Amino acid sequence: MKLVMITAVDEYHNDILQLLKEADINNFSESGIDGYKNIPAVLTGSNWFAANKGATNSILLFSFNTEEKINKLFDLIKEYNSNLETNNPIRAIMLPIEKHI
Repeated sequence: MKLVMITAVDEYHNDILQLLKEADINNFSESGIDGYKNIPAVLTGSNWFAANKGATNSILLFSFNTEEKINKLFDLIKEYNSNLETNNPIRAIMLPIEKHI
């Protein structure tokens, strides 16, 4: 068993759901998150509410699944990212699960 974690900007939500379906990953969890990317120190230091500036609505999805299904998902994500015109690719990692109940 493996854990896959996926992060992306919120605009890709429906596309990610389709990729999960194509990879036959039907059980997963998701959460909305704030994404940050290279916030200059000058901006964060001069603003009391800097944590609220520059945030991007993003999503985090995760699933405990088989390595085969996650590998298929990685192939689909790689293909999806190769067709993007922006610098906001879908990111994914696969982690081993040593023990579970």
